[in-house]
Amino acid sequence: MKLLLAEDTRDLNRGVTMLLEHEYYEVDSVFDGQEALERIEQESYDGIILDIMMPRKDGMEVLQELRRRHILTPVLLLTAKAEVDDRVAGLDAGADDYLAKPFAMKELLARIRSMIRRREDYSERRMQYEDIVLNAEDFALTAGNSVRLSIKEFELMQILMANTDRTLTTEYLLGHVWNGEPDAQEDTVWLYISYLKGKLRAVGSTVRIAGSRGGAFRLVCDGE
Repeated sequence: MKLLLAEDTRDLNRGVTMLLEHEYYEVDSVFDGQEALERIEQESYDGIILDIMMPRKDGMEVLQELRRRHILTPVLLLTAKAEVDDRVAGLDAGADDYLAKPFAMKELLARIRSMIRRREDYSERRMQYEDIVLNAEDFALTAGNSVRLSIKEFELMQILMANTDRTLTTEYLLGHVWNGEPDAQEDTVWLYISYLKGKLRAVGSTVRIAGSRGGAFRLVCDGE
């Protein structure tokens, strides 16, 4: 599981990062909201932990921007503010959970597990198409090199690899990968298609994803 942690208190950031890595999460840690948004533009995460009070952009601004862009990654808000109005504001803005400081590390881990609980039953544990291999054991996409995919990246690549003989519309992908989530939009699909295009380049594959924003998509090889 890959997490983004945005927390400007450096000792707390370091402590939470070490805890999560000890629990075998992969963690990118940043110290302000603007850097968090920049990381999210470049990478897909299974969960995001945002402190509300941060410089440049606060956690609420980051959360609102994510939801405005139809990025539905689960978000856990951390804050020293424990008032009901603050909790309600965060949840209304699209947060999945809320944890007030100071908190017990065991509770943080429990909240994260609940927030990003994944489906374990994948019908295909290992799939291959041309020079790429997709492995459900570690969510790895491998060709010349190997990269780890987020859950949604994995599910999207899995459905593309299972349907290499046809194009899949944006509406089909919304229904089968995002299960008709009401906040998922065509921009959500395009964002994750863009993530996967970058991952395919990163592993040095000859496979690419054909299709344009709002349209239909299919895996093809260079030369097709």
